[in-house]
Amino acid sequence: MSIHVFKGDADFLAHTTALRSVYVDAFCVPPWNEDEEKAEEFVGRLPVNARRPGFTAALALGGSSEVIGFCTAWTTPAPFPTDRCYPQAAAGLGSRHTEEWLCGSREIDELAVRPEARGTGLAGELLAAVTEDAPNGRSWLLTSVQSTRAMSFYRGQGWTQATHPSPDGKGIVVFLSPRHPARSLAAQPL
Repeated sequence: MSIHVFKGDADFLAHTTALRSVYVDAFCVPPWNEDEEKAEEFVGRLPVNARRPGFTAALALGGSSEVIGFCTAWTTPAPFPTDRCYPQAAAGLGSRHTEEWLCGSREIDELAVRPEARGTGLAGELLAAVTEDAPNGRSWLLTSVQSTRAMSFYRGQGWTQATHPSPDGKGIVVFLSPRHPARSLAAQPL
């Protein structure tokens, strides 16, 4: 297995078909249960995302040079975005912490590995590859409380949960990376 890192590199887009396949394997199954339309939306976002400031991606290739995992990230702009799940993150952190902790940080957008690569450490390697040169160690991500596996994985990688939605199985949470200077300031659950 080998990991390749791309910095705003159009070469990453040459793998779009394989990236879509990994996305389907990772997210079109429980607990995510996304459909083919979501996979197409992901593919449609890739060219736009690759042009974002600070775009960084890591691609894992298996022994036969098959894509077995990937991670994409970029620098969160200021003002903080208002599309997708961003409003939920801002509501959970409040406007001051959102601006100070997330804007200008490396934002992890997608992390996916094929089922046969789960539990091998690959996801952690991909995450480390896109965060190792994050500005001042500042990286963050969103995930859904639907996936206890994802939440446990990020905690196991040393990430700190910074928002705590109601435990009704809905909503998203913000995680701060192990080197994020604000991680010790994040409110802990009661």
